[in-house]
Amino acid sequence: MNQKFIYASILALAANASLCAQEKDSLQINQLKEVVVSDTKFEQKRENSGKIIEVITAEDLQKKQGQSLANVLSQVAGVEVNGSQSFSGKNQGVYVRGGRNRQVAIYIDGVPVSDASMINLEYDLRLIPVEQIEKIEVLKGSSSTLYGTGAATAVINITLKKASQDKVSGNAYWNVGTLNNQEKSAIDANDFEQGLAFNGTLKKFNYVTMINSKENKNFSEARGENYEGDSFSRINVIQKFGYKFNDKFALTLFGNYDKFKNTYDNPYGGASSSSDDLNNRSASEQFRAGLNASYKYNKGELLVNTSAATIDRNSAISNTWAGTVDSYNYSSRNANVDIINKYNVLSSLYILTGVQAQYFDMEQKDAYTDVTNNFAHFNIVDPYVTAVYNSKFGLNVNAGARLNIHSEYGNQVVYNFNPSYKFSNLPVRILSSYSTAYITPSLYQVYGPYGNLDLKPEENATAEAGFETILLDNKFVLNAVAFYREEKNKVDFFTDINWNSFYINYDNKINAKGAEVNVTYKPVDLFNIKANYTFTQVEDVVGLLIPKHKVNAEINSQITSRFNSVIGFQYFSNRKDAYYDNDTYATTRINLDAYSLINATLNYNLIKDRLNIFGSVTNIFNEDYVESIGYNTRGRNFKLGLNFKF
Repeated sequence: MNQKFIYASILALAANASLCAQEKDSLQINQLKEVVVSDTKFEQKRENSGKIIEVITAEDLQKKQGQSLANVLSQVAGVEVNGSQSFSGKNQGVYVRGGRNRQVAIYIDGVPVSDASMINLEYDLRLIPVEQIEKIEVLKGSSSTLYGTGAATAVINITLKKASQDKVSGNAYWNVGTLNNQEKSAIDANDFEQGLAFNGTLKKFNYVTMINSKENKNFSEARGENYEGDSFSRINVIQKFGYKFNDKFALTLFGNYDKFKNTYDNPYGGASSSSDDLNNRSASEQFRAGLNASYKYNKGELLVNTSAATIDRNSAISNTWAGTVDSYNYSSRNANVDIINKYNVLSSLYILTGVQAQYFDMEQKDAYTDVTNNFAHFNIVDPYVTAVYNSKFGLNVNAGARLNIHSEYGNQVVYNFNPSYKFSNLPVRILSSYSTAYITPSLYQVYGPYGNLDLKPEENATAEAGFETILLDNKFVLNAVAFYREEKNKVDFFTDINWNSFYINYDNKINAKGAEVNVTYKPVDLFNIKANYTFTQVEDVVGLLIPKHKVNAEINSQITSRFNSVIGFQYFSNRKDAYYDNDTYATTRINLDAYSLINATLNYNLIKDRLNIFGSVTNIFNEDYVESIGYNTRGRNFKLGLNFKF
């Protein structure tokens, strides 16, 4: 596809929108009215935040029907989700600001989620369907002061859907689509998803029940000709019960069950070729439960967020050396208690004090390893404090510190300082921050088959500066942030000259720098443009799969009161990948070519406020590209769906 033509088309649409801007209307961009919680754990106006917090609203998600959580997150400035364009069963890595999967903390309804048996203690994005989500906030930068270990490059804060004020309401949805790579143009239905939700409020009691299932089939995970199709299936159940005792005290109990299973291939082998494998398969099952409580008093508010989870995973993998199929079994448990108090010292100053306690353990059993949770476990207790000052003359300051008390790694102190200023006579807000973070090694890295009891925690520090301006009667919003991140004591896999493999800390410091730019322009009520650009420059040692330049653009048109269209564009510059070559017994690096994608979605409200139907086409021009070496990618695909509300 001619990329110059694509860029010219986008510029032409933007110019046309500029002409429309001459029409006056009273509409304000919703972004200005947003309430965010990620940088304080309590609700505050977005304009009082000293950070550029990316917010994906319920309206945004409605317009992105048919997309996965990975697809949605990959459109956020500074966020790269490798695997979002591949088969649904592929592992998905989240890279933010040149960092790695483990450096992103994921929270759901105020509680952290992770799998302690995973190599990097990360959370598997494949476990959660986007249809159950109400809102997503992405807070970038070192955020360990509020969120503890793991929040080195970003926090992804997910809010699930809440109960309506009606006694009984809900929705049922269903969608079906094709599943083609660039060599296939069949119209067979191989992508299915359906779900049902009930919710409501009965006086002081409220409830939410959500069920979702998904199935993909006949799409090979490995890239190659005439490979047998792989499969992926998932089921999710969420149950929430809430009780509002009075205007001051409310309580919510939740339970969550997730399960998926999939078949997969060997993504690469000798000379970078992939191989079809009929034996590889895996499954994952998660149970989560917890309690959220809030109490408001005269000068403040108290929050208590608790959770506990178990995850069991198993996989069967072909052993090409022994000619066998090996079985691997993993399990993990984690528990979390986070108590946070907000106290209003003055009308312009409040203090957050809190303590967070977490427990993790894991087990791994296979023909070569027997790690038990009696041995592989640790706990963390973190007291923390943050002060938030919002002046009447435009100055806002968020500053705090956290003491990490780790059962294996002793004490770590992190802190943040985040001042911002809004000019009274100019439509400009300037932002700056300096924050530190830490990442303790995972249980697998310490106690697993390649574990190292002498590992040290990784350390991160991030400095950033930027601005936000709002023009044209609140129709145009532009913000930009430049960042510099320094990382040391990186934990990574190492094989010595005697073929002994284990995890070590690398002594060299790793530097990453870049910039993120967001533009929102809504000249009239029926039309808006959103676009972002990300520049990321990171030292080669951690630069795998991260594009140096990335562009996302989206044009929303409300054609009629019931008919909406969304056209999306993504550009990814060259990236670097690596694979282990079974022929040469060495790791080989390779450059991946740049590529761009154009997608479109049409939404139509067939029965007002009751029945919505949508149709989408992804990778319209069927561009052939490689997301990561050895893996298949999606070509042009179509999807149809409906959502019935009752």
